[in-house]
Amino acid sequence: MDQLGAMRAFVRVVQMGSFSAAAREQDTTQATISKKVAALEKKLGAKLLSRTSRELSLTEVGADYYENCVIILSELDEAEAQVRSQIALPSGVLRVAAPVVFGRQFMAPILVEFLNAYPEIKVDLMLNDKHIDLIADGVDVAIRAKQLEDSTLVARHLFNNPLVVVASPEYLQKNTKPQNPDELKNHNCIVYSMLKSINIWHFEQGNNNISVPVTGSFRCDNGDVILQLVLDGAGIAQLPVWMVDEHIRSGKLAMVLEGYISKPLPFNAI
Repeated sequence: MDQLGAMRAFVRVVQMGSFSAAAREQDTTQATISKKVAALEKKLGAKLLSRTSRELSLTEVGADYYENCVIILSELDEAEAQVRSQIALPSGVLRVAAPVVFGRQFMAPILVEFLNAYPEIKVDLMLNDKHIDLIADGVDVAIRAKQLEDSTLVARHLFNNPLVVVASPEYLQKNTKPQNPDELKNHNCIVYSMLKSINIWHFEQGNNNISVPVTGSFRCDNGDVILQLVLDGAGIAQLPVWMVDEHIRSGKLAMVLEGYISKPLPFNAI
């Protein structure tokens, strides 16, 4: 006899008030439920339920046994749920690669929340603006601001990454503010050296695509450094809007060439 199954059938008969209701709930027949309860009574050597054509009631022994069954089954269900949750809980090491500034500004603030939600996961966060081999470096997820080139990789689009040209008010007081991209040749343009076309900035105006060669006294592979130089009045830079938005609102930076749109690169999770 399946004693646990018989105990569950007995409990549901009591809770639902009839054999037929318990049978419907378990998608079985009334006869099957009756056999389970009868087998349980036979094993215990005691009558648990008093049955009449109109009424179903617990015997004194049945009432005590029912209370114990509820406790036992509840504890068993809780134990099974704990085991299932432990099995289902993600675990292991998650290696994530991301650009330096993006990782600092967006990923670092949510890591504590993520690690609290998934205590069995250990995160290995690799912040690097350089291209890495996801397979060779064992990376599980990479955040990249670029078009997906390898069609064998699966990417999820996170957001577009529009670029804006910015300079400090101090720099613009000393230098004439450019009115069109061609006038950038008269300015000290600080460039991000990790782009394919380091010294070419791209713009869109209407249906026109504009590519402008720029020159300057400094280039760097780190956006934080470029941002700091621009804040210090060293020159003009083309940076992601999410990196400079706070400084624009505070007045520490001013937008340049507002009428020209820099073609955004998509930020993807790969």
